[in-house]
Amino acid sequence: MMKRNLFLFVWMLSSLFCVCNAKTIEHPKREFRGAWIQCVNGQYLGKSMQEIRDMLSQQLDVLQGAGINAIMFQVRAEGDALYPSRFEPWSRYLTGQQGVAPSDGWDPLAWMVDECHKRNMECHAWINPYRAKTKGTTELAPNHIANRHPDQVFEYADLLIMNPALEANRMFTCMVVEDILERYDVDGIHMDDYFYPYPVDGEPIPDTDFFKAHPRGFKNIGDWRRDNVNQLIQDLHQLIREVKPWVKFGISPFGIYRNNPEKKNSERGSATNGLQNYDDLYADIVLWQKKGWIDYTLPQIYWNFGTKAADYGVLCHWWNDYCNNRPVFIGQDIERTVKEADPNNPSQHQQYAKYDLQRSLKNIQGSCQWYTAALVNNPGNYRTVLETTYHKYPALQPLMPFIDKKAPKKPGKIEVMKTSIGEVLMWAPPAAKKEMDKAVKYVVYAFGKKEKVNLNDPSKIIAIVSQPSYRLEQNMIGKTIVVTSLDRLQNESKGRKMKMK
Repeated sequence: MMKRNLFLFVWMLSSLFCVCNAKTIEHPKREFRGAWIQCVNGQYLGKSMQEIRDMLSQQLDVLQGAGINAIMFQVRAEGDALYPSRFEPWSRYLTGQQGVAPSDGWDPLAWMVDECHKRNMECHAWINPYRAKTKGTTELAPNHIANRHPDQVFEYADLLIMNPALEANRMFTCMVVEDILERYDVDGIHMDDYFYPYPVDGEPIPDTDFFKAHPRGFKNIGDWRRDNVNQLIQDLHQLIREVKPWVKFGISPFGIYRNNPEKKNSERGSATNGLQNYDDLYADIVLWQKKGWIDYTLPQIYWNFGTKAADYGVLCHWWNDYCNNRPVFIGQDIERTVKEADPNNPSQHQQYAKYDLQRSLKNIQGSCQWYTAALVNNPGNYRTVLETTYHKYPALQPLMPFIDKKAPKKPGKIEVMKTSIGEVLMWAPPAAKKEMDKAVKYVVYAFGKKEKVNLNDPSKIIAIVSQPSYRLEQNMIGKTIVVTSLDRLQNESKGRKMKMK
């Protein structure tokens, strides 16, 4: 009997220990959950336009199931376009030959915007501001900038770069962005980490003559180069605010802003040792944040915990601490994450530790997955973990009150209509005088008979819809339905309630 009682005591103690140490997953109601869809990996080459659409549709369906709510869609890789641009040739990454349009008249950007919005995803048009030719491109179209204005580009390490020192190139990139804004209902303009080219040992950037001829008061060529890029970022910010003020402008820089030689995190830089945005790419991300020229920062922290030169944890803490009141989303390398074990838990890879850390940091408000095909392939059950754990419930986009903080009015009276497809909830869209105040989506919540209405609980969201209606797919008798309005920045209105009888 004593042995049995001792066994029960130990069993109860171990059970209590397990309960106390069970990981409680916090589910934020607002979180950026992005994924990059790139063209430069060649995934479109050799396929018909219909085959590309089928592939992208399948990818988007999988991403939607994984809780992804924003797509970074690459549309300008090398002074080209994955849409009918007024200024640049069609991309060889789409059709196989630069300047050759899709045979069936397809507009990939218009299509992607529509497909994303159908799935309640944002679509950010991803452009490269300066790269005019990648290493693998052997033929440029007659209307490519390097052929029309060869004096505006320079060669560097098998690349062609639009010279950032030239005002003409800055104006040209602004014209490209304005064209996108005027013709497409994009939710964001997105740029990655390619500003000045990645340095190659023994190969200087060939812009010294430009600096000497037009130093603009700068004595240091590095400061001059940074100012060249600063002017573009400021101009793009002003352009976007003037044309479509609700469109977000975000930068996805290389993961290290600057190395701090003191080997500790400070405003000067992080305790790292690697390529630097500030000194090597001439991108002063911190200045852009301070000036309010960018709306979000998405550093590519592709390393793991334990990487000596650039530790994931060190960099997450640094960007969180020095984000200057701009939301930070973390660029995640899926394949690298699942290749290494968590140093504190060797039985599993690093995805859990990465997500747990970033969700514990105030200013880090989401992730973006590099890259879509990897997420679809699900190495190490990475996508499965998102589906079942971290993205278990829907999430709205993080708030950006520095753009707009006024919520739309709440929906009109809710009614239940019996139709040929079943019972449908319907409500009246709220009135609005300005575009920024219009309701463009609605959130439908459902609460049980004795449950308190809590709109901060994402587990109660049953749908996010674009139209003022929702077909009931289950028995809602006795439940309380609440519908709220969302504007373009996903500011949320107060709720309109209805008790289902």
